[in-house]
Amino acid sequence: MSANWADRERRVDVVLVKAGRTKIRYESALLHDNGTRIAVRAPWSGTGVRDFGFVRFEAGDVFTEYYWRDRWYAVKEVRDARGALKGWYCDITRPAVLSGAELVVEDLDLDLWRSADGTDVRRLDEDEFAESGLAERDPEAATAAVAALDELEALAFGGDFEALLA
Repeated sequence: MSANWADRERRVDVVLVKAGRTKIRYESALLHDNGTRIAVRAPWSGTGVRDFGFVRFEAGDVFTEYYWRDRWYAVKEVRDARGALKGWYCDITRPAVLSGAELVVEDLDLDLWRSADGTDVRRLDEDEFAESGLAERDPEAATAAVAALDELEALAFGGDFEALLA
């Protein structure tokens, strides 16, 4: 991907908010917005390598990210610099809001990983979610977040995961 990876497409800043603060902001190219689902593409925005033990995010990786205005999650397809699929990293979030050139998403701590071959599906950060206090502050949001994680996990194991993104 060239340095001008977003030159020919509309640019959108993805703003990931956590606990009322901006956790990360990065530029992406808007691929489509059908009124319900928004897709963007961005290079790995982290610094250096992020090694989770089950997957590494590193320079050259490209994320195609799917956000919904009516669902409590985001799904990020992760490919290496050669285009080989690593898998999907899913964030449990409040529904996305696209306003002008900003796509704002509130991270609710829960995550899911599904490897490219589907043999590794992991629920992540359930301890962080419990410690966040969301269940006490906003029980409806906490219930929606857990239901979204359960839905994604069922899709990941059930073989319909790719259909979600088609």
